[in-house]
Amino acid sequence: MSASVTERIRELLQDRAVSFTLKEHAPVKTSQEAADVRGTPLHEGAKALVFAADDAVVLAVVPAHKRVGTRAFKRAFGVKNLRMVNPDELRELTGLPVGAVPPFGSVLDLPTYVDRGLLANERISFNAGSRSASIVMACRDYIAVEQPTLGDFAAD
Repeated sequence: MSASVTERIRELLQDRAVSFTLKEHAPVKTSQEAADVRGTPLHEGAKALVFAADDAVVLAVVPAHKRVGTRAFKRAFGVKNLRMVNPDELRELTGLPVGAVPPFGSVLDLPTYVDRGLLANERISFNAGSRSASIVMACRDYIAVEQPTLGDFAAD
């Protein structure tokens, strides 16, 4: 593998002249730990999860205090079978451990689906290919760069 996922995201954002902050921190496992170490509100976090959706692998992104509502996702996008990939599949597909997946499916060669609830945030923060590296940036810039498919599928 060439550049790390963190580096590829950094380069993508720099190439697009997007303002962002890259923060190195102690490794985190949960969205709440990540918010605490970043000093950002939990709801500003972008939780990115990899799913097998019928015959495709997709990236689903929801606000960090929510979860992916599988029924809502299937209904929104006409998917019959949806399951989260297991940690071994995740590593095989992305080279990343659980908790390190960024909301940039474009960097991972995966289609990206974002819950519209994330758009309520002025800025978002997320693990950037590592449990110990986070990026904080404007939500509108993230949407402009990633150009995800939007839908309503987050659940409490």
